[in-house]
Amino acid sequence: MQIDVACDTIRGLYDSCHWRKLDKFLIPAVRRAGDGADGLLDQLDALSQAAADAMAAALRIVETAEPDGGGVAQFCGALELFCAALLERLEREERELFPVAGSVISGEDWFAIANQMLAHDAYQQESRNGEGPPRTGRGVVPRAERSHRVGPRVSYAH
Repeated sequence: MQIDVACDTIRGLYDSCHWRKLDKFLIPAVRRAGDGADGLLDQLDALSQAAADAMAAALRIVETAEPDGGGVAQFCGALELFCAALLERLEREERELFPVAGSVISGEDWFAIANQMLAHDAYQQESRNGEGPPRTGRGVVPRAERSHRVGPRVSYAH
């Protein structure tokens, strides 16, 4: 049971680190700027791949482990490799990537990135709340216009 929790945790951690806004918006902008950051970005990608490989190894060990508990040392070793690769990536992003991004991305592009991130947040929030995109068309009054209406709320009972 504990091993399943550990496997779910590393999957979730990997997904959280792999699908961050930094990966979706900032890194592509740094790549487009093309001012010699390719080496660093390739090294960061290699660290992500090392983490993915370690995670896959840990999951394979669990799938093929004998009921007597064999493979514990290998599983722990794979977890250590996974954590070390992700930690190194995060540290290098902080220490190396952010200063590079600050120097190669223009102020206008920073605002564009921020707008993309805000739009992404709004989309995710709507998805979490089960709301689709705002409805438009005949007879649909936008929320802002509905919110100022005065009058008692009426409940209809059948």
